[in-house]
Amino acid sequence: MTDNPIFERATRFLSALRHCQVLGLRVHSASHDGLTITLPYSPQIVGNPQTGVIHGGAITSLMDTACGMATLCVLPEFEVCPTLDLRIDYMHPAEPHKEVHGFAQCYRVTTDVIFTRGFAYQDDPEQPIAHVVGTFMRMGKGVKGTKVFGGVIRGGSK
Repeated sequence: MTDNPIFERATRFLSALRHCQVLGLRVHSASHDGLTITLPYSPQIVGNPQTGVIHGGAITSLMDTACGMATLCVLPEFEVCPTLDLRIDYMHPAEPHKEVHGFAQCYRVTTDVIFTRGFAYQDDPEQPIAHVVGTFMRMGKGVKGTKVFGGVIRGGSK
């Protein structure tokens, strides 16, 4: 356990998402300023077997998850917030055999929409692999699924 409730909530939420389990995603850091998720390198996510470069879909999954989970950093209580729009600009391919980090933060929260931005990188955040902006719809606390996931991120059972 840590004394960072945002990190704990993010870790519990990530563990409840099956595609994140399959990809091996893990929370690296989380605070009110945003969060960073790590995608470990594995042969299963390689898009080009000749070069070993990670498939863009794995990076997209990482960044959609990071942006969506950034909502946990700014909302006082869990809400279901599905992706409305996600744009990723790829700068260059990820280097083979290295993990990828995805940082995301919320820069505007309205009653209906949360606006996020972030970037994927390997060794140096100043040399991003990709930039991302996304919008997420606030469905509210009473939406189906909120009770299940809300219990998970608060530390209860599913």
